[in-house]
Amino acid sequence: MSKGKGIRGIETRSIDYVPASERHGHPFSQFTLWWGVELNVIFVGTGCFAPAMGLNMAWSMIAIILGLMIGGMFMAFHSAQGPHLGIPQMIQSRAQFGVKGAVIPLILAIILYMGYYTTTLYYAAQALNPIHVPMPVAVVIAAVMTLVITIYGYDLIHKAQKVACVVGTILFAVVTYAMIVYFPLPAAQWALGEVEPGNFLFVLSVYISVLAITAPYVADYSRYLPENTSIPATFWNTYAGAVGGISWICVIGAYLYIVMPDLMSANATVGVAETWKLVFPFVAIIFIILLFTAVCSCTVSLYGAFMAVVTTLSPFTKLRGTKKAKIAIMSVTVLCGSLIAIFATSDIITQWGNYLAIILYFIIPWTSINLVDYYFVRKGKYSLKDIFDPKGIYGSFNKKALITYFVTVAVELPFMNSVFFAGPVAKMTGGADIAWLVGGVTSAVLYYVLNRDIAKASKWSDMKMHAEFSQEDQDTLEREYGTESNG
Repeated sequence: MSKGKGIRGIETRSIDYVPASERHGHPFSQFTLWWGVELNVIFVGTGCFAPAMGLNMAWSMIAIILGLMIGGMFMAFHSAQGPHLGIPQMIQSRAQFGVKGAVIPLILAIILYMGYYTTTLYYAAQALNPIHVPMPVAVVIAAVMTLVITIYGYDLIHKAQKVACVVGTILFAVVTYAMIVYFPLPAAQWALGEVEPGNFLFVLSVYISVLAITAPYVADYSRYLPENTSIPATFWNTYAGAVGGISWICVIGAYLYIVMPDLMSANATVGVAETWKLVFPFVAIIFIILLFTAVCSCTVSLYGAFMAVVTTLSPFTKLRGTKKAKIAIMSVTVLCGSLIAIFATSDIITQWGNYLAIILYFIIPWTSINLVDYYFVRKGKYSLKDIFDPKGIYGSFNKKALITYFVTVAVELPFMNSVFFAGPVAKMTGGADIAWLVGGVTSAVLYYVLNRDIAKASKWSDMKMHAEFSQEDQDTLEREYGTESNG
C-alpha cells in the first residue's frame, strides 16, 4: 500500500508533510466532501436556532444565508492552503505562533472538535430513537461507526462523504418538496417586517461561526491534492460545497421549526421523518440515511481532533503519530464524546447556538492571523522542515502572533454578547454582537503591521516552496517528528 492511501489499510500519514508521490485526487473532491458533511441532521437543528430566537422565515433565511456566506469565506481560503503546503491546518499555525506557541490555538481547536463531534454524535444517535433504540445504545452504535471510518483515514472519509453526498441530496430533496407542498407558510412569515437589530446580529454571528469555526481543520482534507492544484479551484469547490449544502439544510430546519416547533425542539430527526413520510411511507430508510450522514460528519471532527492532539503534545513529549497512537487517541476521544452525548439535555439546539457564538470570539483572531500570514506576509512561502523543529526559523514562541491574538480578544470584549457576558458596546446597541468583525479587522491589521518586515524581506519573496525540503529531510521527519510510515 502506498503511503497516505488509506482504503486498503490504515492511513500512514498524520501530521507530517505529504510528498508529491502520494498526492492524488481532484479539487471537486472538496465539493463532494463538504456538501456531504453539511447534509446532516445537526444542521437541520442549527437552522432551528433562527426562528427559535424569534425571527420569521424571511429574516431567518437572510441571517442563515448571509452568515454562512461570510463564514464560508474564511473556511475556503484555509482549504486552498492544503494542496500547496501538504500539511494539516493546525500544524501550519506553528509558522505564525511558533512550534510550542501554536499550542494555544491548538487547545482551542481541540475544544472545537469535541463540541462539533459530541453534538453531531447526539443527532446521529437520535436517528435510532424512533425505532426504539435506547439513547445510550444508539450513541455507542454511532460512535463505533465513526471510529472505524476515521481510523482508516483520509481516503475512506472522502469515499464515505461521496456516498453521503448522493443519499443526503435525495433525502433532503424529498423533504423540501414535502414541506413546501404540505406545510405552506402564511404570508407574514415571508414579510420583511420590523426586526430587533441586536437579536438579528446575534443570530447572524451564530451562522457566521458555523462555517468559520471549521477553519482549523478544513485544509486537512485538501492536503493530499496535487501541489499544482490552483487556489481558485480548491477555494470554489470548498465554498460551493459547504455554503450551498449547509444553507439548504439550515433553511429546511428553520422552515420545519416554524411548522412544528415542539417536535423539532425535541427531536429534529422525527420532524424530518414526519415530513418525508408525506411523500414516501417507508420511514425506516430515512433513519438509516440520517444515521449514516451524521456519522460521516462526525468523522471530520474526530480526524481533526487526533491530529490536533498529536500536534499539541509532540513538541513536549515523545508522542508520535503512529497507528497505535491514532487508535488510542481516537478511542479516548470517542469515549469522552459519547459520555457527553449520552447525558446531553433536550435543549441542545439553544446550547449549540450559544456554543457557536462563544467559540467564534476565539477562532476569528486565529483565522485572521493565519490567513494574513499565508496570503500577505509570507505569501505561501514556508520552510516546512522548520515547522517541525522548535530550533528552526519559527522558534518555539512567536511573541508577535501571541500579542496579536490576546490583544484582539481583549478588543473584542466590549462588543461581545453571549449568555455568559455582554460587553458595554453590545448593551448600548441593543445586544448587537459585532465582536467577530472587530476581532477580524484588529487581528489582521495588527499582525500585518507587526510583521511587515517579513512581508518586505527578499529572503521570503525569493524562497521557493519546499526549496530546502529534500528526501533526507523527509526521512528525518519520519524518524523524529511523529509520522506513521513505520507503523
